[in-house]
Amino acid sequence: MAVIDQELESNGGYPRAGSEDLAHLPGNPPKIPLLGTIRFIKDPLGTTMKAHADYGNVYKSKTFMQWSVSMLGPDALEMVLMDREKNFSSRAGWHHMLSRLFSDGLMLRDFDDHRAHRKVMQVAFKPGPMKDYLLRMNGGIEQRLDAWGKTPEFKFYPQIKQLTLDMGASVFLGIDAGPEAQKINQAFVDEVAASIAVIRKPVRGFAMHRGVEARKFLNGLFADLIVERRAAGEQGEDMFSQLCYAESDEGQMLTDQEIIDHMNFLLMAAHDTTTSSLTTMMWALAAHPEWQERLRKEITEIGGAHLSYEDIAKMENAERVFKEALRMIPPVPFIPRRVVRDFEFEGKVIPAGSNVSVSPGYVHMMPELWTDPAKFDPDRFSPNRAEDRNHKFAWAPFGGGAHKCLGIHFAYMQVKAFAFQFLQRFRISLEPGYEPQWARIPIPKPLDGLPVKIEKL
Repeated sequence: MAVIDQELESNGGYPRAGSEDLAHLPGNPPKIPLLGTIRFIKDPLGTTMKAHADYGNVYKSKTFMQWSVSMLGPDALEMVLMDREKNFSSRAGWHHMLSRLFSDGLMLRDFDDHRAHRKVMQVAFKPGPMKDYLLRMNGGIEQRLDAWGKTPEFKFYPQIKQLTLDMGASVFLGIDAGPEAQKINQAFVDEVAASIAVIRKPVRGFAMHRGVEARKFLNGLFADLIVERRAAGEQGEDMFSQLCYAESDEGQMLTDQEIIDHMNFLLMAAHDTTTSSLTTMMWALAAHPEWQERLRKEITEIGGAHLSYEDIAKMENAERVFKEALRMIPPVPFIPRRVVRDFEFEGKVIPAGSNVSVSPGYVHMMPELWTDPAKFDPDRFSPNRAEDRNHKFAWAPFGGGAHKCLGIHFAYMQVKAFAFQFLQRFRISLEPGYEPQWARIPIPKPLDGLPVKIEKL
């Protein structure tokens, strides 16, 4: 019988399946409590590949104190993410990890409610606002790169994290870099760390408590900004101001709390995922200087000190490199959902209330879909090869279906704008024989910060 999760039920969630409901599925938890969670955090892809070898495409496991059913392969991604029968709750799937931290953000909304909010929020990603965001980005990138030129050897990850924070504070909130932006950055660091905390209660001194306190700080900050922006009487150019004035088809504006919830989630998602993907991309370019030169040639042919909105599509080689970086190390390698009704996948019945997880990270490394998948090879995305079209969900770093990343074009723009300026100024390299070690979840990052050397051109 399904165990009722009272907290979820009070929030319009769904019952949670217990271990007895999953007894018919293969998979055994380790005898030592939390060992499965520790192994998964340390090496999620390796753990998944071993489980696949042992159990196949459908198996159960226990991580983060919960039973979950893993469904592997591109067909699983298509079934769960397209969700044509409205059978997979994103809200309930992410609830255990994110509800205390990013409650009621877009990813924690389902079905008609999600669609209505997404439609209102799309106003912030139309061409007009996007052109304004790019202008802000270009200025922020130039300022930060001026400082980088004075420090030829440094760790790339914390530097790019600071840059994306500066851009996020400016583009999303209209706040200049400074002490307030630093407080915002630390708040998001604390929230993300809390999302995978083993101790899930906000006990003082532990990660979840720091994350909950960070959430309170951001709530207060955003509430004050809403009053300020609406009192201005006109819509500003930053994303926060766009949402303060956004309306539904019926002319209704988002409530203050809805704006707070959406901005808390959007800023976290844009900040940390872009930091991760840019780090992966620049590591790959440092390790493969021939691709640096290809991108540099492309940028030279476009011309100009800054990337213009009209020239974004011309950076075809940069797009291939970015796609390959996302294939190799996707910012969100696993996607959870909660099952609304019983369903069947590959001959196995998965009951209502089950937590299910699908894995873009696993699919991106399937030799059935990708030629030599461990190799860095951006040309696999060229029109004549198009390996990403071997299956509709062969490549899914931005998810898919109704919950596909709302900011996908914003991400491309931000990455290309950075590469455009950086590669005109610098050549990036690694120490011979260097290989980074990655922490893969919740969002991938190099454990040593990725030490690099940049040389002025």
